[in-house]
Amino acid sequence: MFVETRDQAREFFLCVWTKMGNKQALEPLESLVARVITEHPEYHAVLEHPHRALEAEFDGNDGRSNPFLHMGLHVALVEQLQTDRPAGIRASYKRLLLTHADDSHRVEHRMMDCLAQALFEAANQGNAPDQNAYLQAVQGLS
Repeated sequence: MFVETRDQAREFFLCVWTKMGNKQALEPLESLVARVITEHPEYHAVLEHPHRALEAEFDGNDGRSNPFLHMGLHVALVEQLQTDRPAGIRASYKRLLLTHADDSHRVEHRMMDCLAQALFEAANQGNAPDQNAYLQAVQGLS
């Protein structure tokens, strides 16, 4: 999923939510986003109010997580798994699925923690994410 701004990312999720509600046909990426949205009913109330969702600051100060960041990490991870980039990410995912009784959502969350850490470190350093460090962190999960 390629977007340049926070608002564009949020608008994409909101557009998919609207299309889901209207039972409109979805493009492949929209179908992936719809799957992620469906797996997160706790965020549906946010999506029901597009204007508030676009303006909301999900900074964690009020105890709420950022639904768009969370769902976006799911989308990013699925895209990585589809392309096996970084190389080896798909094998690590399959290994973790065996360990966690095929609970794909739980496995995604564990891997997303590693992805979020890699993105956080990259942002703080002003660099691109270190794919090797990220992959090593995922490979270290049990």
